[in-house]
Amino acid sequence: MKENLRVKGTVTVRVLDRDGNVKRRAPGWFRRLLHIPGRLCEQRYHNIVTREGDALIADALLASPNKAKVTSSSGYIQVGTGWTGNSTKTNTRCNTATGSMKALDSGYPVLKAAWGSTGDTTVTYRATFAAGALNANGINEACLLNGNSGSANCLAYAQITPAVNVTSSDTLQILWEITILGQ
Repeated sequence: MKENLRVKGTVTVRVLDRDGNVKRRAPGWFRRLLHIPGRLCEQRYHNIVTREGDALIADALLASPNKAKVTSSSGYIQVGTGWTGNSTKTNTRCNTATGSMKALDSGYPVLKAAWGSTGDTTVTYRATFAAGALNANGINEACLLNGNSGSANCLAYAQITPAVNVTSSDTLQILWEITILGQ
């Protein structure tokens, strides 16, 4: 019997205003003409589990792993403005990082569902860049890391399109889901 193992993921990016509401993008000319508000700044994107990420998953299956797992104490998310579309599988960081790496929120990572339920093969990671942590236009890339040093490994990398703009009064929240599927 042959089995295929797949690892897939999604990234949800959400920009919140100072009151904690999801911000809206400026409406285009058609929406302005029809008096329709701009779209919410909350989108889901596909991500790439990187070459380093593949190795981290394999390493985690060892009795004594050699590399640090992405945990609540070692997990970080980095954002940037340098998406190129080149060699995303081999990316080890954001191409053009902006702001500081953000540690995972308390209580993350977690399984999306209880053991034995649909969703128990999805690991969820979340980091929240609080108001004042970022002030950047054109954030179009993100990566999930197992540390914040130069030797940290990149588990996953994602393009954010359309790019998001974050002012110093906005909060940026990134929710990363990685699903392991046996087929």
